[in-house]
Amino acid sequence: MMNIRQTFSPDSSYILPKKPSTLGWLAIGGFILLTTVCTLAGAGSIIRPVFPLTALIVAFFLYLKYPILYLGFTWWIWFLTPLVRRLVDYRSGWVDPNIILLAPFLVTLVTGITLLKHLPKSYRNGGFPFVMAIISVGYGFLVGLIYFDKMLVFRTTLDWITPILFGFHLFVNWREYPQYRQNMQNVFIWGVLLTGIYGVIQYLIAPEWDCFWLIQTRLTTFGDPEPLGIRVWSTMNSPGPFAIVMMAGLVLLFSSQHSLRIFASAAGYLAFLLSMARAAWGGWLIALLSLLTNLKPKLQMRLMLTILIMALCVVPLTTVEPFSEVISDRFETFTNIEKDQSFMDRSENYERNLNVALSTALGNGIGGTWMVDDDGKLIQIVLDSGILDTFFALGWFGAIPYLGAIIILLHNLFQGSEGRSDSFASASRSICIAIFFQLIFSSLMISLAGVVFWGFLGMGMAAKKYYLQQRVNGRNNY
Repeated sequence: MMNIRQTFSPDSSYILPKKPSTLGWLAIGGFILLTTVCTLAGAGSIIRPVFPLTALIVAFFLYLKYPILYLGFTWWIWFLTPLVRRLVDYRSGWVDPNIILLAPFLVTLVTGITLLKHLPKSYRNGGFPFVMAIISVGYGFLVGLIYFDKMLVFRTTLDWITPILFGFHLFVNWREYPQYRQNMQNVFIWGVLLTGIYGVIQYLIAPEWDCFWLIQTRLTTFGDPEPLGIRVWSTMNSPGPFAIVMMAGLVLLFSSQHSLRIFASAAGYLAFLLSMARAAWGGWLIALLSLLTNLKPKLQMRLMLTILIMALCVVPLTTVEPFSEVISDRFETFTNIEKDQSFMDRSENYERNLNVALSTALGNGIGGTWMVDDDGKLIQIVLDSGILDTFFALGWFGAIPYLGAIIILLHNLFQGSEGRSDSFASASRSICIAIFFQLIFSSLMISLAGVVFWGFLGMGMAAKKYYLQQRVNGRNNY
């Protein structure tokens, strides 16, 4: 009896035995050392091709031998690769496109092995919605080959396919859910802490490599390349994906008992606010409300106490200069949204491209939001919406099963009671519903934001299957 309860306890520290991972850490350490030495030496011609290749080799080794380390390695590659690219370009000269940025996609693509192994039984084990989404992306890939440059299609397809593969990998490994849960909690606590601290530093002093990158890319929406002028994107590639990562991490902090959670909250919330990503702010509020309403009363009280403590640590930081003015100005746009230039531009863009995105049953294909005008020329379409982007690329034929797969998974997540006892599982589905809400404003189902979205979909579904099996085993033991 005691053993059964300990195994089933959702928030217990019981973790299945794991083998020593010394070789895994040595592989990761060697990869970090090689990257650091080449970057400091200004050996850009070496590190640019070597970084993604070495990351792929390390990922493949970890996947086969140390799957828990592979999970953490994958997250950190996504978090830090854009910073590596900026440091290399600053030391060795600007290169665009830069092959370094392929590293996260290659590392995540290793989970394609999981798909090949489990595809035949995906329908029986509940993973078919993931397969539906993958088939839809495959369809968009084939259509894209007709209209766009093949290299562009391959590269853009990685944005779409790798997040789904990652989510499927997490789901089918549901038997290791307690270990995966602990790993992701640790990754996101340290991720929020370190990327949050770097984000605040980025805002205050504007590091030269970040300014160099901002000048070269001419992305004026990211702010000015000067102290107190940057719209924070931290170690990542833009404020939007950074804000999604921080939103997920900050929601997970509510379910954590880690000693660093208060420090991580202070740095994380400040950087999150300095990203100026209003949609992510709204998503955080949705996630919080979802979390509050889906926990047992005891966990709700613990969550409210955690919120109070975090607020006492974070709010004073946002009321002092040089943070208060820029944050309060951004919040004021919520009260006068109809006169906000960003909102007006987005609304006009949405209305202008709605018919374009919904006008074709077969879609324009993955490979870039491009269409042929009346003169036979290719023109780029800026959609600013994950929903429109899906219909534009996949058409009705591909978008219906793709979005249907997401809706099925979200529906399944909110069936059952395991989230009321396991605060991580509840946080996972709250994060998913928050990102789904933001698909109206941006394409958050692809690239880094997509990895967060599909990753937590996978973890939420893994939790459901894990606790279902625990209940079955418990009844059988009786």
